Amino acid sequence: MPNSPSLDTRSIIRRKRDGEALTPEEIAHIVRGAADSSIDDAQLSAFLMAIFLRGMEPAEVHALTQSMRNSGAQLDMRRPGSRTADKHSTGGVGDKTSLLIASIAAAAGLRVPMLAGRALGHTGGTIDKLEAIPGYRTTLSAEELRRVIDQCGCSISGQSADLVPADRRLYELRDHIGAVESPYLLCASIMSKKLAEGLDALVLDVKAGSGAFLPDLAAARFLAGLMVETGETAGVRTAALLTDMSQPLGRFSGNSIAVLESLALLRGERHPASDDVRELSLQLAGWMLHLTDIAATPQDGRARAEALLADGSALRRFEQMVALQGGDLAALKHNPAHRREFRTPRSGYLFSIDTTAVGWAVQRLGAGRTRPDEPVSPHAGLEVHAKIGAQLRAGEPVFTLFADDPARFDGPERLLAEAVVIADAPPRPTPLVHEVLTRDTLTPTVFTTT
Repeated sequence: MPNSPSLDTRSIIRRKRDGEALTPEEIAHIVRGAADSSIDDAQLSAFLMAIFLRGMEPAEVHALTQSMRNSGAQLDMRRPGSRTADKHSTGGVGDKTSLLIASIAAAAGLRVPMLAGRALGHTGGTIDKLEAIPGYRTTLSAEELRRVIDQCGCSISGQSADLVPADRRLYELRDHIGAVESPYLLCASIMSKKLAEGLDALVLDVKAGSGAFLPDLAAARFLAGLMVETGETAGVRTAALLTDMSQPLGRFSGNSIAVLESLALLRGERHPASDDVRELSLQLAGWMLHLTDIAATPQDGRARAEALLADGSALRRFEQMVALQGGDLAALKHNPAHRREFRTPRSGYLFSIDTTAVGWAVQRLGAGRTRPDEPVSPHAGLEVHAKIGAQLRAGEPVFTLFADDPARFDGPERLLAEAVVIADAPPRPTPLVHEVLTRDTLTPTVFTTT
């Protein structure tokens, strides 16, 4: 549909620049222009920056989300008598919960069309992790995706080119102009893709802390409230867990090593450094089962999820999914050419970690990228030997770094030296889950940032 001649792009930009609320028709005009390239990058960038600086009203957020959702193809993986659900994380370091949650939810009888992304900035990407499995295909047609889900209940794959095309262009511009962190634009970007999946329920993992895109807990809560209300307005049962990202999640950050950690957990193996990944996965899966009426309460859902993990049902679903998407788990190896230990310079307690700096260290070791087309190393990354609060002796390892090229170690080591704080007393413990937001807990002030 061509843009209406009665709608003037420059006038729309000026109105938003001046803090006025836009109509759904004006927002749809901009989104169509982003999708069909009838509006140029300069005008789209000005529109995005106006939103970044001026914000949006609830009705504008909903209109932007729906227009972006409708800018391309729609997925509908539902079957009669079944429920379809997904999970989304706002990004972190060491986060590999998607691999466990999709498998657990499928084992419980849900259909899970999980569309995931690649590494972005300092955060790792689920697609990059899965592509460390030899042969694993992350680009599937809608029919292939449906066939995989029909056979094993879940599929983790990348977003197709025809799904929410407006978001792809708008996101690239947001990244280019420094407007990624806008909660309004984050909400529309995330929720437009998730609503295009045709879901019955969605669970959101909204990170706060030193490794999150929105480190401040109040800002993360604001984004979570926006997304819950946007999902519920669209008819999708939605819950958001505000979770801690003040340190890397789990034992390993990287690609092949992160998949191997997930496999160990699916096999029932336990390691103290992986307990946070396990617990968070169970809580998120529990909410997914509750929102789809498989479990009466989130606590019942967590218990059901743990049982499916313990009896091997979730592992079997993951193995089936990998095989159906061409992957060979037997060939998955973690074979870094070089490794180096980062040790604490003094005795004391691990008081805090700048987790964003740790993420950049992982990226510079080769596990992430600086350009969208840049290849990543399956073997680069790091191992976490100590969690916040641990008592350490001088010279004890805090991290082990993995890289294909020893020249990559120096920069990450400098980042880690500045990221780690050792103190004479331990810090106050931080909960893994700060808060859960649902339609029943939202307040009328959720759309105000003050």
